[in-house]
Amino acid sequence: MASFKSNEVSIAKSNGFIYNFLSDFRNFEKLMPEQVTNWTSDGEKCSFTIQNMATLGMKFRSKTPSQLIDIESDGNSPFPFTLQCNIHESDENSCRVMLQLNAELSPMMMMMASRPLGNFVNILAEKLKEVSEKA
Repeated sequence: MASFKSNEVSIAKSNGFIYNFLSDFRNFEKLMPEQVTNWTSDGEKCSFTIQNMATLGMKFRSKTPSQLIDIESDGNSPFPFTLQCNIHESDENSCRVMLQLNAELSPMMMMMASRPLGNFVNILAEKLKEVSEKA
């Protein structure tokens, strides 16, 4: 199992705000890098294509209010994965967020996908900070 952790980002919004934002996949489109196309989502599931890579699907596996959102692969994703969104309260108006992607990758896929997946979780975390603080 390969694990990719984002840098922890400090966000000037409450952990409840971030939890509610991440609890709806329709908001995730705002976090995606420009290489993502064919975005579709409803509140509970989403799918998208990463240019020159693969089409991925995600659905919520579990949620712990204001603390953790656990997401898993869905549909025809080329490999099984989970994405954990860890939210830690700093004070009533700010929090820290760290994303962790765990993927079952073959050795060949590991060579090809390690850098893009590591970049992906960092982009999601940075975009979450940017989009949330503008809201």
